[in-house]
Amino acid sequence: MKTFKKLSLIFSIFLITFFGEIAVNLACGGEIDPYDYYISYFHNNIEGDEYTPFAYNEMVYLNSETDIESEPDINSREWAKYLNVKKEDVLKVMYKTDSATNVKLINFDGNLSPLPDSLKQNSFMQALGRRKESLKYYLFAKSCEPLANVEFSLWDATPRDTAAMANQAKEGLKLTDGEKDDFLKLRYAYQTERMFHFAGMHTESKSTYEKYIRTSKVNSAVKGWALALYAGSVRRLGNPEESAFLFSKVFASNPERRVQAYKNYYYTSSPVQGALKYAKTNNEKANIWAINGFGNADSGIESINKVYTYEPKSQMNGTLLVREVNKLEQDLIQANDIAKIGYNYYFSDNDKPKYRDSIKNINLKRLNEIRTFAVKLATEKKYPQPELGTLTAAYLSWMENKDFLASNYLAILKPDKLPERLRDQYRIVDLLIKAKNIKKGNPFNENDLLPTLKWLDEKRFAENKTLPAGQYDYDQAEKRFTRTTRNFYQQILAPAYLNMGDTAKAALAMVKGDMANKTIKENALFQNMSYQSISFWQKNLSPKSMQGLAVYKTKAAGDDVTGLLASALNQLKNDDFYELYGTTYLRTHQYDKAVQMFAKVSASYKYFAPENWYGAESESKLYANPFIETINDFPKKYVTAKASVSKKAFAAEMLRLQKLLVSDKKNAALYYYKMANAVYQTGYFGNSWFLISYDWSSYDNSNPAKYVYDGDYKKAQTAKAWYLKARALSTNADFKAKCTFMLAKCLQKQIIMNANPLSFYYYDKKDVKWRNFIKANYNNPYLKELRYNYGKTPFYAVAAGECSYLGDFIRPNTQK
Repeated sequence: MKTFKKLSLIFSIFLITFFGEIAVNLACGGEIDPYDYYISYFHNNIEGDEYTPFAYNEMVYLNSETDIESEPDINSREWAKYLNVKKEDVLKVMYKTDSATNVKLINFDGNLSPLPDSLKQNSFMQALGRRKESLKYYLFAKSCEPLANVEFSLWDATPRDTAAMANQAKEGLKLTDGEKDDFLKLRYAYQTERMFHFAGMHTESKSTYEKYIRTSKVNSAVKGWALALYAGSVRRLGNPEESAFLFSKVFASNPERRVQAYKNYYYTSSPVQGALKYAKTNNEKANIWAINGFGNADSGIESINKVYTYEPKSQMNGTLLVREVNKLEQDLIQANDIAKIGYNYYFSDNDKPKYRDSIKNINLKRLNEIRTFAVKLATEKKYPQPELGTLTAAYLSWMENKDFLASNYLAILKPDKLPERLRDQYRIVDLLIKAKNIKKGNPFNENDLLPTLKWLDEKRFAENKTLPAGQYDYDQAEKRFTRTTRNFYQQILAPAYLNMGDTAKAALAMVKGDMANKTIKENALFQNMSYQSISFWQKNLSPKSMQGLAVYKTKAAGDDVTGLLASALNQLKNDDFYELYGTTYLRTHQYDKAVQMFAKVSASYKYFAPENWYGAESESKLYANPFIETINDFPKKYVTAKASVSKKAFAAEMLRLQKLLVSDKKNAALYYYKMANAVYQTGYFGNSWFLISYDWSSYDNSNPAKYVYDGDYKKAQTAKAWYLKARALSTNADFKAKCTFMLAKCLQKQIIMNANPLSFYYYDKKDVKWRNFIKANYNNPYLKELRYNYGKTPFYAVAAGECSYLGDFIRPNTQK
């Protein structure tokens, strides 16, 4: 029974709220963007695009599933050269015809007259009409396509027609043997090998490659495609290690099949040493180590050293180096509290000091290993762009907070001599180093940053050209400057201004970080702000901050950093501004000024109104009335739309009560009590929380007070002060009992263990923290006063019958 009573108390305070309440705008954002889940300033393509599909990305198997080269383009180019026709014409016929046209092409006999006019004029079709051997191969290849290209589906698992493919393969062998033209002979052999392979006849497929393709003297991408099939057959026939080696050769030779070869390499499940047994040249060894480096989410220092040893000139060195830097960014750069970039940051172990400290030394050791390699790359000058090593060393030094060392590395470089992408990265690193001064609060001329900030704007604007309305931009992987610019403003500049005490300017920096386009949607600032920025504005701004924003708005045209930051304020609608301004006055109980601000808001303005996600559609809207009296916090006693009280009405009524405190002192106790009830109801636990807050989360009450209004929202401090005044001014015992009961509830709100509500299920009941928490709740002095001083009042009888929280304390023998 004792255990039940303790749990009853705790659950009534916390867990019922968690499971029985709505969850409004839970502070976790949307789904994780796989290209934007950690803070990065080091672009993963600065060494070119050849290996960007294998850039570091822990959220997806590959950073991109798209090869950097197009197989249709390559094949069309080879055919165009062979037939002396236009590549675009080959591409259109081979890869871009619709199903109806395909039917006509399957039966094409060289006569152009039955074809559509567009194909009659096609140089590739005209060439096929003239060159019967090429047409013969084309028709054979077309007949193979339906057999090979059967798409697998869980709902319609249509099996490949292996018998038909075997027949095609046998026909292909005859055609291969009979063909004299090397270009066509190679392609016949490829189609034959392909049919054998997909028919599951791997011995025949393998021998076709060995007899006809391996020995071919033709320089064609087809040989790489055939090698990939051969590698697959070798694996099926029981040699996965040789198969892995062969796929590494395809990875190296055929960029249009590189992603597929990479996947197939790992499908073999072969250890690196297994594939290396077959490697004879340094180039082959380097490619095997590179693939293993690209597939390693942990430290890849061994792979990068091996690749550099075997092929120091290969671009794979640069890609692997950048990949290691990106890993370190994820491990060492923490998102600032005011601008978490994704919900993974809210609940990640990386935010736990013990966990973070336990791995910090490991990551710093890795950082030094990578910096040592970067310096080696720079000083030995075997790599075509040794400047990458110096730039990397500078950035890693910045990450390690060794700004002097970072500046020294950067000073070695001559930015005007660098290739464009390295030059861009140089400017970003230079900006980060300069910004360290303002981040530390040192004397600093912020306008020194202006040229680079303007340059960053142009870079991200170029990435975000206007799309048709409602169309989603799928090229998120390419938004590198957009992310860099946002991170700089929201992770570095905004926190710096906040530390300097300029919350208004911090708010401007947050917004500036979101402005990825020159023009904004619907000419409304709040429609273009991220969750993080909106949350910052709604939670961090005070009346003083709003005054600062009003001043900054007048400087939006200035040609300095302030003007750059404030430019977006021109799109801040007056209604949004004054609604937020009025809310900050509600939070600080300056009701006269709140009334003035709300008077400037349009009558048609729609104030924030939360919804109960779990309620019926007709009952989903929630309405506040802070002037009602309640005994229990749960379930919250929401009201009808007709009985609801708006922010404007709330401010006006609280102002009236404030004035009555002076003009009608005889009834001051009642006025204090009404005001206390009202501000209590605007707390996390009340029915009118959305009069001072713009979201509500089940996690709120387990987090420490952080914002200017949290003293009321989480801890009911003002309510407690006013209940005390009301009780002191009254001589009515029943009224005093009401005040004392509410004082007990206010004090209970200030006894917080700062733990996730769910953890109460699993908390170690022997833990000192838990025991002190329980003890503090059971020793609530106002409950003792209520029981011993007001136990005979009518209110006490009602409260004891309705409130399980109070009931726990009026049966002392169950609590021993």
